[in-house]
Amino acid sequence: MDIGWTEFGRYLGGAFALYLVLEGIVPFVNPVAAQRLMAKLSKIEASQLRWGGLISMVAGLALLWVARNG
Repeated sequence: MDIGWTEFGRYLGGAFALYLVLEGIVPFVNPVAAQRLMAKLSKIEASQLRWGGLISMVAGLALLWVARNG
C-alpha cells in the first residue's frame, strides 16, 4: 500500500480526532466517576503507569494490525 504524506496526515488526523471523541465519553456521561478515576490514577506509581501505557500501546497496535490485515 503506497500512500503519500498528505494521505498519511489525513489518517493520523482522523485517528487523533477519534481518540479525542473516545476520551471525552466518560467525563461527559459520568463526570463524578471520571474525577474518581483521575484521583486514583494520581496515586499510582510512575512505573505502574508506564507499564500500563506500554500494554495499552501493544494492545492498540495488535488491534490495528487485526483490523487492517485480518
